[in-house]
Amino acid sequence: MNENWPLRLDRVARIYHQGGRDLVVFRDISFALAEGEIVALVGQSGAGKSSLLHIAGLLEMPTAGDVFIDGEAVSRLPERRRTELRRKSLGFVYQAHHLLPEFTAEENVAMPLRIAGVSRKAASEEARRLLSLVGLAERMTHRPAQLSGGEQQRVAIARALANSPRVLLADEPTGNLDPRTADGVFDMLIELVRGERLTALVATHNHALTRKMDRTLILEQGCLVESGLAETVDGVRVTRS
Repeated sequence: MNENWPLRLDRVARIYHQGGRDLVVFRDISFALAEGEIVALVGQSGAGKSSLLHIAGLLEMPTAGDVFIDGEAVSRLPERRRTELRRKSLGFVYQAHHLLPEFTAEENVAMPLRIAGVSRKAASEEARRLLSLVGLAERMTHRPAQLSGGEQQRVAIARALANSPRVLLADEPTGNLDPRTADGVFDMLIELVRGERLTALVATHNHALTRKMDRTLILEQGCLVESGLAETVDGVRVTRS
């Protein structure tokens, strides 16, 4: 077994216990992401995509199974260690940008670095580098309210990469944008992820976007339709058992 995968899930389950009954969101979810691979996660609303991303990102505990980062079982580590791993190894992009309104674009991107103990000068330099990569070299001193929706999401993406994570987890990262803006932001995201040699798992409803990724995992009826080989179904690269 390749233990160098940046991210691997092994027989992960999420089950809620309500009123004496078990509500199974998903069970026996297993997959691995190779270094530099960009994988789409698709499924109907309510299928559990966000829950699966939260478990992969150590924001939720799985009911069963485990998450591995670079071969280390991490989902049941003490919270302090899990927080450290989230800060150092994982980057998150959400549908809403969650930028701090009182800070500039540069300050928002530098914030994770400052929290990690990086000097103000070094954090600012890295923030400026990332903002330049996402096409915002002329907008670094603008606050979120002075930026368009697409620009705000570009700042959020730059912030997610500030600590040089091993894995980027994105939950509908262009879901709040109009189609034209979404295409531009997503193309930028793909280019940036590949340029930085990251591994990415991207949940999306947009099948046009999945064609730009390496393969697609389908979450349906509590199971992951996945195997080691990719094929094309209706123009979309998917992995099927």
